[in-house]
Amino acid sequence: MLNATFEPLTALPLRRAIVLLVCGKAEIVHEDPAGTLLHSATATVEVPSVIRLSRYVRVPYRAQVPLTRAGLMHRDHFRCAYCGGRAETIDHVVPRSRGGGHTWENCVACCAKCNHRKADKMLSELGWRLRTVPREPRGPHWRLLAHAKEADPLWQRYLGAPAA
Repeated sequence: MLNATFEPLTALPLRRAIVLLVCGKAEIVHEDPAGTLLHSATATVEVPSVIRLSRYVRVPYRAQVPLTRAGLMHRDHFRCAYCGGRAETIDHVVPRSRGGGHTWENCVACCAKCNHRKADKMLSELGWRLRTVPREPRGPHWRLLAHAKEADPLWQRYLGAPAA
């Protein structure tokens, strides 16, 4: 969803987007590439990929990107930080039972097998190494991408620089 000024605001569920369109609070900027239509008893609405609000909404500034499961998985590209396999869980590099915090720098995406094998051990005890150093994501659009399971390629023109 874009603000009236075409500034990206958030990724939202299809149901919410349709409600905004039907109520006249938003307009479609790009339709779904599949060309899907939703039908009701009295109307037909194209499924949107990108919508723009009709009125400007002021957004409060937040200095930090909130740590969410979706954001963490997106940051690590849905890959295990230890073996590179498909990530399904989140692991604390320094276990919380040993004083590790729930922060961007201490949390990584992890496959279930590695998470189970690591348990509450330190990496040095297992002889393991991280494939990449976990960092807090930067960029103005991480808040938007942190809530989306996958970013639609159509969104890139509105997001500006890649949020990697």
